[in-house]
Amino acid sequence: MTGRLVLLRHGQTHSNVDRRLDTRPPGAELTDLGRDQARTFARTLSRPPALIVHSIATRAVQTATQISAEISAEVAVGMREFEGIHEVQVGDLENRSDEAAHDDFNAIYQRWHGGELGIALPGGESAHHVLDRYLPVLDKLRMHYLDDDRFHGDIVVVSHGAAIRLVASVLAGVDGRFAVDHHLANTESVVLAPITDGRWSCVRWGSLSPPYGTEPTVTRVRGTVRSADPMG
Repeated sequence: MTGRLVLLRHGQTHSNVDRRLDTRPPGAELTDLGRDQARTFARTLSRPPALIVHSIATRAVQTATQISAEISAEVAVGMREFEGIHEVQVGDLENRSDEAAHDDFNAIYQRWHGGELGIALPGGESAHHVLDRYLPVLDKLRMHYLDDDRFHGDIVVVSHGAAIRLVASVLAGVDGRFAVDHHLANTESVVLAPITDGRWSCVRWGSLSPPYGTEPTVTRVRGTVRSADPMG
């Protein structure tokens, strides 16, 4: 097992700029900055990935396409789309940008990371729903690629911030408080390495390496301090 999963949040979208809870595919397109972020990510890779995987959302497709185009001069990389690895579905909160909607999402999301996986967002998904559709895709990628001695290299999985943080926390046993507080900016990633007995190790979370503390990540807006965008 020489490869890893690089769970990459997509580039900036127009919805991110507006701070809208845009979770239902196909969703918004990338901004020009989002496309630049994807190409920059590709240039920072120490080696080209062996495979690029993306969700069905437009922003994930476009991010993966920009990454592939940036590295295509060096090596041809396969690209595959998978159902099931799209963003947490926020239901009745969809397309809202007000602070009350963000607070409602964050309240449920924090409870998920506290172990209450069966609680659902109003009209949306529970953590169980997200894990039940997302984890089989990662299991398939591990079984067909990473566990195959003939496969060499990493798999970049272009996906979505809130889903990535939930999945990585569950799979690698990362403290839920850390996962809640440490958002992923656009084109930041969580890197998982397969270890024995089907388990995973989280070897990178954004810019951080283990051991992971619980100091929160915040951003300052109009003189106040608040969490980064809730889906990040």
